Amino acid sequence: MRQYPKIVRARKRRIERRLAGQMTDRGRPVLAGRNIHYEMSAKTQGIGTGGMGAFHLLSQRIGLVKALDERLDLLKVHLPYHESDHVLSMAYNILAGGQRLEDMELLRQDAAFLDALGASRIPDPTTAGDFTRRFDAKDIGRLMDAINEGRERVWRCQEKGWMAEAFIEMDGTMAPTLGACKGGMDVSYKGVWGYHPLIVTLANTKEVLYLVNRPGNVPSHADSAIWIDRAIALVKPHAGRVTLRGDTDFSLTKHFDRWSETVDFVFGMDACKGLVQRAEALPQSAWKPLKRPAKYTVQTEPRERPENIKEPIVVAREFTNVKLVDEQVARMRYKPTKCHKTYDLVILRKNLSVEKGEAVLFDEIRYFFYITTRTDLTPAEVVAQANDRCNQENVIEQLKNGVNAMRVPVNDLLSNWAYMVIAALAWNLKAWFALTMPDPEKSGVVLKMEFRRFLNTFVRLPCQIIRQGRRIVYRLLGYNAWMSDFLRTWEAIRRLAPA
Repeated sequence: MRQYPKIVRARKRRIERRLAGQMTDRGRPVLAGRNIHYEMSAKTQGIGTGGMGAFHLLSQRIGLVKALDERLDLLKVHLPYHESDHVLSMAYNILAGGQRLEDMELLRQDAAFLDALGASRIPDPTTAGDFTRRFDAKDIGRLMDAINEGRERVWRCQEKGWMAEAFIEMDGTMAPTLGACKGGMDVSYKGVWGYHPLIVTLANTKEVLYLVNRPGNVPSHADSAIWIDRAIALVKPHAGRVTLRGDTDFSLTKHFDRWSETVDFVFGMDACKGLVQRAEALPQSAWKPLKRPAKYTVQTEPRERPENIKEPIVVAREFTNVKLVDEQVARMRYKPTKCHKTYDLVILRKNLSVEKGEAVLFDEIRYFFYITTRTDLTPAEVVAQANDRCNQENVIEQLKNGVNAMRVPVNDLLSNWAYMVIAALAWNLKAWFALTMPDPEKSGVVLKMEFRRFLNTFVRLPCQIIRQGRRIVYRLLGYNAWMSDFLRTWEAIRRLAPA
């Protein structure tokens, strides 16, 4: 019986009345509990991650479980685990709040958690680590293809025209390690030992499309064109228009002509001597002031700006201080050496004042270059597009410190690559859950949520697990402001036709 809307409304009213009560000094702290006792239930069992059932049902409905078992052939016999059991157990460990493989043992010892997933057991951490060591590069490619099968099912369930313009972004990041025996590790130009994975993401939904592990001394752009091509092939059928965005490392000019046939791009270009000379040769009439839009719109009343604590210290101690005076933009046509076509080159000129203490030392001009096929955008809009790519750094930060995908827990490059892809699956499940939400506005909010907040909101729900015949009942015991949205999303997942 669908009684939860009434229960949710009642709980919401109760908590609102409680929090809106008159605030008076009662003469003692609010946290006043003293006579606290612990008891252990003999029969009733519960878990603190009651949202897990929705994610497992989502994995089944979008065909992820089936795709993993069909595409991966890593186990000669299934005693008792299948490939999907290993992959999902590691991903669910992260969704349950685990930060390392060893945390799987806590879930493995939790009978209620096993009952919640309909499992007799799940792999222990050692077995999970051994599983990652079975992968070679082709197997990891098949793993990402299986994940993309589920991803495309989620995309096909969206409303028509939901992704009118897709933005594919790519960047490299360091996955450092203090270990001395990690196979395939190397030292970066910054002196950091570890790996240097390439991450290709979809800016619209924050999803990780492809993740490629590489030694620490490999440059960001190495072999990236292969994975960019695969990302284009994945996204293009679902988007009206596709734009590639990347920094100067990804200005792979030998691929520009080929890419421009099917997609658009906005890439940064190195401020080499030749481009700077071209910029300096432009007439003054070619330059227009750059007016950047406000970072956000004030919803209530403007607040008084806080006092700048840093600036007086910089001046008093006579640190070198670079201040922005103004910005101008210009546009010109440019044909890179390895291209047969010409493209728009947008130039950003920054007028900077270099100061020391209260004295102005000199003015400095710096140039930034962006090459693009987007002739429909003004120079200011091209600069804004290029700057928007910086939001990918937030996704990478979440992968590193929210999901802990870059923890490199196993012993060589390939096994750690497999673990990174599986850990990124937990992040993608967050995005797919958001895309399944019936309310588009709430979906947008959840897509932008940090991973830990998402877990606290939708996964860490205290819940009683009841086995009734052929049903597994999750009886939610707690409440938060997103409970109604969680339950509506769960119903939307249930209505998905099994893949």
